[in-house]
Amino acid sequence: MRRRPHRTRLLHLIAVTAIFAVTVMATLSWAWTGGVEQLGLAGTAPVMTVPGGPLPPLPGAEPAAEPGVPAIPGAPTVTPGASGTPAPSGSAAPSARAARPGAGQTVLGGPRPALRNQNGERCRTGRKLVPSCGVLWGVAPGAFTDDRGRTALAAFERKTDRHQAVYHAYHKGIRQLFPTKAERGIAREPGRERILFLNWKPAGATWAAIAKGDRGTDAFLDRLARHINKEFPEQFFFTVHHEAEDNVKERRGSGYTAEDYSDMYRYVVERLRGRGVDNLVTVLVHMAYVPHTSKSWFDKMYPGNDVVDWIGFDTYAYSDPGYGHGDFAELLNRQSSARPNWPGFYNWARSRHPDKPLMVAEWGVWSSRKNPGHKAEFYREVGRQIENFPNIRALVHFDTPHNQDGRDSSVDATPESLHAYRKLGKLPIFQVDVTPALP
Repeated sequence: MRRRPHRTRLLHLIAVTAIFAVTVMATLSWAWTGGVEQLGLAGTAPVMTVPGGPLPPLPGAEPAAEPGVPAIPGAPTVTPGASGTPAPSGSAAPSARAARPGAGQTVLGGPRPALRNQNGERCRTGRKLVPSCGVLWGVAPGAFTDDRGRTALAAFERKTDRHQAVYHAYHKGIRQLFPTKAERGIAREPGRERILFLNWKPAGATWAAIAKGDRGTDAFLDRLARHINKEFPEQFFFTVHHEAEDNVKERRGSGYTAEDYSDMYRYVVERLRGRGVDNLVTVLVHMAYVPHTSKSWFDKMYPGNDVVDWIGFDTYAYSDPGYGHGDFAELLNRQSSARPNWPGFYNWARSRHPDKPLMVAEWGVWSSRKNPGHKAEFYREVGRQIENFPNIRALVHFDTPHNQDGRDSSVDATPESLHAYRKLGKLPIFQVDVTPALP
């Protein structure tokens, strides 16, 4: 065989050496920017990536000390459709009176879970409790049981093998002040601080009467303001009458029209704020039930941007085939053949309120003896699909062995479902540090 000239062999050696050096540098760069974590291998702090690269966080999110890794030039903006499958930018957005995006938003309304910054800082809560990156993870434990509060929370954290960033509790009427002593203790547990998410449902007066200054409600709100100012200056999530759609009576004079609700919600928030309560992070919580959300009065329930910090919605998956049976994308964008113009709640909220962070304020999977494996598979789908829905900044599970209809949403319904839920809660995107910052 003919030997190559000496000069040719020398050039070949130089080329091989150069290729080797470029390969080593590329590998080190990949590892440094989080490639190891993306493969699930041991490494440093978690890294979250999203299609198209990170964008600035929502207004109110605490800025990182240094800017995040820039997006890849020319990468497409990704917009999830009702199925959860990303569609390229330029696709038609859902029809609604789309508001103009605010600072830090994509054209289609996306705050995205960001990459960690170059200093490797972890995701953390900031102003209005918006996480600097990632998604808050929480629970309403022991619902519809006698074993609620701290005991139920401790049991839930033990079985799921992780700390809950958000603790969700419910209050009704004008007697009990909140946060209670037990709730304050949950929020301030040393080294395990949590965000309180407190629902308050008025009682004893109609929405219309409260909005006009009902005496009993006013007296309670004034006592509540003094209590919060004295006992709990930390930020906490607060909503007024969640799932109010179920109680709307769109009849003049009923006191419970959609506009009555809007007026009542605004009145409550403004009265508390007017008495010095500036640590409320208000969440408008809808019932994401298509027959309600597609009503002509649905949009009239919105009380205004200045009194709503987050948009929340409650939605559940069903293990048996039929209504509500599907994956995580179906849960967030549930549609109905009877209401073909409804785009799905996530798509609606993303279009109508592009600058508001979204919270799944209650979610769960109802168990089925006929299809016991669906719950575990659903949890796996959440992990695979969550980054397709970047406006979601908090997921709060509603954990009960039986609701009013006897349905079971408990994460440990089967050993397989518990194992899947544990793995879900440990994904990097759900690791957000709670900083007990004051407003």
